[in-house]
This record gives sequence, C-alpha cells and structure tokens, in this order.
Amino acid sequence: MSTHEQYPTDLTDRQWHLLHPLLPTPRWQPGGRGRRPRPLRRVLNGILYVTKTGCQWRQLPPSFGRWPTIYGYFNRWARQGVWQQIHTVLIHRERQRQGRPRTSSAGCIDSQSIKMAHQRGPKGFDAGKQVHGRKRHCLVDTLGLIIGLLVSPANTPDPAGLKALLTTYFSTGVQRLRKVWVDGGYRGDDLKAWVAQLKQTHKIDLEVVKKKGTGFTVLPHRWVVERTFAWLLNYRRHSKDYEVLTRNSEAFIQVAMIQLLVKRLV
Repeated sequence: MSTHEQYPTDLTDRQWHLLHPLLPTPRWQPGGRGRRPRPLRRVLNGILYVTKTGCQWRQLPPSFGRWPTIYGYFNRWARQGVWQQIHTVLIHRERQRQGRPRTSSAGCIDSQSIKMAHQRGPKGFDAGKQVHGRKRHCLVDTLGLIIGLLVSPANTPDPAGLKALLTTYFSTGVQRLRKVWVDGGYRGDDLKAWVAQLKQTHKIDLEVVKKKGTGFTVLPHRWVVERTFAWLLNYRRHSKDYEVLTRNSEAFIQVAMIQLLVKRLV
C-alpha cells in the first residue's frame, strides 16, 4: 500500500499481515452494487492515528480518507464487538508466546476516574477523587493485559464495577480465574455476600492488598494494573474521555491495547 504521507502510527507490513485475517470480510464484491470500500489498512491507520494523537475526527489528515468513513468503521466495529474479539485473540497469542496458558488463573481489579470533555453522555462525580466524568474499571492478568473492561459514570462504586466485571468475564465461559487482588476500596458486607455466592459456582478468591506505612509504596500484585493505566495514558485519546457512548470509550481502550500487543507479537 502506498500513501501520500506516512505516520509513526501506521502499521508495518508484518503488523498488517497479523491483523488482516482478524478483520471482518467486506460484503462488497467486484461488479456488485454499492461503492468499493476503503482499503482496510488505511482505515486502521486512521483509527490508530486518532487513538495515539487524540485529535478530533474532523481533524484527521485527508491521506487516510474522509473522516466520516473512518469513524463509521470504528463505530460499527465497536457496536459489533469486533475490537473486543481481536483484542481477545491477541491476548491469547501473547500469553502463549510467553509460555503461559491462553487464559489467566489470577488477576487484579482496579478503577481509574477520568475527566470528560464537554460532550453529552453518561457521566458522574467521583467524590473521593474529585473528578467529574467517567470511571474505567479494568481486570488485568498478571502480565498487565486487560481481560475485563467496563466504562461507567464516575460515581459508580468500585464494588459495583467489580461485580459487573466478574459477571461479564465468567459469562464468556472462562472458568480458570481463581485469584483476584484488589485495593481497600473493594470492601463492604454486600460485596462479601456477593463473592460468597459467586464461590458456589466458581472457585474464586478475592484478596485485599492493604497499603502499609505512609507515602508512595509499590504494592504487591496491584502495581501491575497501575502500570496498565500508565500504558493507556501514553495515548492522548485517553487523557480524557471524549466519547459520547461508553461503548466507544471501551473500544478506544481496546484499540490501544491491540496496537501494544501487535508490536510485541511481531
């Protein structure tokens, strides 16, 4: 593929060959009705450009194509769950590359409150962090790879986010998760009762990692999820939440992790 301009976020040939088989097959056929679709490699390059630079869709360089077209692909694939499917496949490959099983037996859950821009959409106020916006709930494995994700209004309690994460995770049929580390924000009799009920069907253990002393300390196991949040903030699109739909907020997080995984796998 040749373009008029090249950007650091563009996929290399090896990265493209890795991702191309995971993309949906275009319905359009030569000689059929409708307009020929955009080259998917250029579409992906445009989406990666927006994710890394944080620019508005309308500010997308024209070398990628018309911005409504690129956004249309991003939004449609988010609605259809394509980003999540690609993300899951790449996580399994990365874990196998490192000599580990495809699914993790241990993980860590934490949340990150992030400000929103001035767009409409679900939002709330996190009184503890003094943040008006949304909250990113992440379940990561011991490598820091996101295996569970939820974006909610910032006033969503951490225990409620944990329940939603684990309920969604186990609904996929994965039963191997045995240990989950959390911080002191995941407490309460209601959460204990919910975990006790979950243990009747899943062999899961929830451990609270307590902070010792004052000042900055690296907490065992929990530093992994904090590093994952730092990875996300390397992408300017994640410095705030700019999306109207929380579904698209989750999709942008998956796109960032997809790029990170592709770089490792090639």
